[in-house]
Amino acid sequence: MSETILKIYAFIDSQNLNLAIQECGWKLDFGRFYVYLKDKYKVSKVFLFIGYVAGNEALYTFLQKAGYIIVFKPTLEYIKKTRIYTKGNVDAELVLHAMIEYPNYNKAIIVSGDGDFHCLVEYLEKQGKLLNIVIPNSRKYSALLRKYQKYFVYLDKLSKKLGIK
Repeated sequence: MSETILKIYAFIDSQNLNLAIQECGWKLDFGRFYVYLKDKYKVSKVFLFIGYVAGNEALYTFLQKAGYIIVFKPTLEYIKKTRIYTKGNVDAELVLHAMIEYPNYNKAIIVSGDGDFHCLVEYLEKQGKLLNIVIPNSRKYSALLRKYQKYFVYLDKLSKKLGIK
């Protein structure tokens, strides 16, 4: 009798992850975070959803070399009170890819505290495919996700392990 290999995929909202960790007062080492997901959760594929900004090619190359499968979202620039902001909301792409990849994994990890993923989390749980929701900041996440608290893993306490040295 052959043993079934559990395939675990992670889907990361990079903007939510990055900004939430920065609000905690530290910067995430994305290379170490990838290794953490592989070692701790035996993740076989890690999808990172990120807004594409020209000039950040070195970052994208680093992330790909670290092992991430990068899914780019076109970004828009807008001006608010003389400051230029870049917007690249990746929520729809993350949900879409989680469903495109659905037949290929047994369990999923969603990395975000954003309530926009409530429908995805709800569906994955009903199908028995939700492993964890990695919440970047334990003090700031959507109330829509609270009912899934048993799946929560908080990153903000892991600065020594996952922070940039």
